[in-house]
Amino acid sequence: MRVPVLVEHAPSPSASASPARRASPPSASGPRIAAVRCALPPHRYAQHELTGPIGDLCLSPGADRALLHRVHASAGVGTRHLALPIERYARLGDFGRSNDAWLETGLELGEEALSGALREAGLAPADVDLLVFASITGVAAPSLDARLAGRMGLRPDVKRIPLFGLGCVAGAAGLARVHDHLRGHPDDTAVLLTVELCSLTLQRGDSSRANLVAGALFGDGAAALVARGGNTDVGSSGGSSSTVAPAAGPRVVATRSHLYPGTERLLGWEIGAAGFRVVIDAGVPDIVRGHFGRHLRAFLAEHELTVDDIGTWICHPGGPRILSAVSETLGLSEDALDCSRRSLAAVGNMSSVSVLHILEGIRARRAPEPGTWGLLLAMGPGFCSELVLLRW
Repeated sequence: MRVPVLVEHAPSPSASASPARRASPPSASGPRIAAVRCALPPHRYAQHELTGPIGDLCLSPGADRALLHRVHASAGVGTRHLALPIERYARLGDFGRSNDAWLETGLELGEEALSGALREAGLAPADVDLLVFASITGVAAPSLDARLAGRMGLRPDVKRIPLFGLGCVAGAAGLARVHDHLRGHPDDTAVLLTVELCSLTLQRGDSSRANLVAGALFGDGAAALVARGGNTDVGSSGGSSSTVAPAAGPRVVATRSHLYPGTERLLGWEIGAAGFRVVIDAGVPDIVRGHFGRHLRAFLAEHELTVDDIGTWICHPGGPRILSAVSETLGLSEDALDCSRRSLAAVGNMSSVSVLHILEGIRARRAPEPGTWGLLLAMGPGFCSELVLLRW
């Protein structure tokens, strides 16, 4: 597929009059991330253990497996967790059975992640005022978050925002929407829950390069992030729980969303009787190199920052080529995206869960020094990007 030529929308007259838009200084009492917790299925496999079974699922008997082996070897993935034991995938049959597995396993992992994050934050389910839920690997009505609300004891008046269609960008976009809510409701506690069981979308009998790439890159998991408004900071006595965690997480300073016109067919799903058939165009890294860096630098400039001011990078690990494109276009040091590469190697690309998995790893190893700027970023269907500026 030819990579589309992007034509930026013309600025409005008011924008033309003020080309150097400046953001006001961040408030010291802005929303703070109180906890992040991931939950992974127990079925863990080394990459080489999956190459053969995935070939059996996707390729016809006797087909050449050279491309399959190259894709698996170059994916940057060492191990992955799957929603089901690998031998069960051949028996899933149709989309309905795959979706049933998504709902059953998703509820278990979602509850584990959400309860763990609330416990880490020193809060109870009844303390949650807003629950944002994101997934692109299954569908349900009532949505998974509604089913978890009663199961876990969230208040009947909890606000819910279920998101579908954002894909890999949803971890960043969901955090941005949590930030938006807490800016307007500074006494609230908000939770972002993401559940992605990517393995259940693998198309049996589909030997396309996109399906083989998906079968080499994607893993399964869930993550929950707890954020608190500026008037109910972590460490206060505002929650109903008796144990309150210390204020160790970063504040969310600002966010930025960007759609790239004419790129709708680069990434996403083709939805049919067999379920979700992945679309991954080889031109995505070219879009990153040609346009992403410019928009990211402009966003930082509004806050009187440059790329060099960012001490912690939390970049969605879309794959080795995407990470390389981001690093090259921003001129980053060799080790700047090491956290993303470690996450990709350990659990694969978990779609919207991945940036939260990386953030959890940063918090678990050693929190950045106070005052450190961070940037959480991801890209997804649209084609779009989402930026979240953090400060420890």
